[in-house]
Amino acid sequence: MKLTEQLRSVFLSVASNKFRVFLTSLGIIIGTFTIIMVVGIGKAGEASVTEEYKRLSVESITIQQANNNRNFRIGSGAAPTIPRSLTKDEVEAMPDELTHVKSIGISTSSSSSVVYGGNSQDTTIMGINEDYASITHLYLQYGDLFTDDDGLNRNRLTVLGNDLAVALFGEDPDSLANAIGETVKIKGLSFTVTGILERVGGSGGISGRGSSVDSTAFIPYDVAVKYTSGPAAAGRGTFRMDSGGGGSISYIALATDIKSVAPAIEEIKSYIADICGSDTAYTITDVGSTLSSALKTSNTMSTLLIAVAAIVLIVSGIGIMNVLMVAVSERTREIGIMKSLGAKRRTILSIFLLEAFFISVIGGLLGVCLSVYAPIVLKYFSIDFLPTMNGLMLGLGFSVVTGIFFGYYPALKASKLKPIDALNKE
Repeated sequence: MKLTEQLRSVFLSVASNKFRVFLTSLGIIIGTFTIIMVVGIGKAGEASVTEEYKRLSVESITIQQANNNRNFRIGSGAAPTIPRSLTKDEVEAMPDELTHVKSIGISTSSSSSVVYGGNSQDTTIMGINEDYASITHLYLQYGDLFTDDDGLNRNRLTVLGNDLAVALFGEDPDSLANAIGETVKIKGLSFTVTGILERVGGSGGISGRGSSVDSTAFIPYDVAVKYTSGPAAAGRGTFRMDSGGGGSISYIALATDIKSVAPAIEEIKSYIADICGSDTAYTITDVGSTLSSALKTSNTMSTLLIAVAAIVLIVSGIGIMNVLMVAVSERTREIGIMKSLGAKRRTILSIFLLEAFFISVIGGLLGVCLSVYAPIVLKYFSIDFLPTMNGLMLGLGFSVVTGIFFGYYPALKASKLKPIDALNKE
């Protein structure tokens, strides 16, 4: 039997059972759509993680005080043991004391409203030194960054993230440029705007309260310790033992080069152990490991979701098998006639495999078409989606393989029917 005749037989079978074929392919459609959507979400997650850390070089090392050392509360029991913490001077001495540390940034964060005229935004206030701005690559769109001397002189200056500046001054470029020199209120105090940052997107790799560079107000570190992140910020009955007293403080060191990251970590641990009595007083993590860990977590979640989608396709494949088993039963006499006319086993096998292939391909293609609307659907749930050709090919390929795999047994059963038995079938 020619291929064209086989295809004609398949199309006639599908056309005579359109609704049944649609219901069978529905599972394939959903499974394909799910795989494409999951891959897109996973890729968007990976892109987001990469974006979070793109402003930090691989030589960066984050240093944060361990949670159990950050604060404690006064109770009715015995006096608590105060954990030893690094002072600002001890932290700033690291580049001079340690061979593999090039520079170190210091930051402290707290929450406050930033007010300009009738506009007010609740956001994160970060006190930073010049090295922190350099290590995290805080690029200015307008104006200049304050200096460490401004902090020592207690000059109340601020650099605004792009989104925060737009919210306060408007998105017109002239308005943003003219914002330099204007005065904003932070915790009731006047701060002069010296600069506005370029827009970053994501968190920009800053360490703080989960805020983003774009929505943060940056001020000199020493000014922050005195006015925004001091003892009052810790709350009644709570002492914070970070340098300067109060606020959420973290440090970020820069190794001399990529090969020096591991030695630098060991040096920092030893340095902290000598001062604090334990190298576990602070958590030390290199950015490369953090990024790899975050990407691994994202990939694991994507794999699990793809596995769920694969289960959907397997269930759909079972549906295809069921439909073809019914088709074999209904067309037994037809199979007997074809065999009595000389049709070979492989011809019967190929007819039913082609039918399974057709159902799975149609379902896969409809799933691919449906995935075009995935970003629209996911947007309402605030879920990022990044379409990729790999996702489309994986979804379509999985659907085709599923159809052929589950269609093989019914096709094989049909090809093994004896002509006399098939013709005698009522």
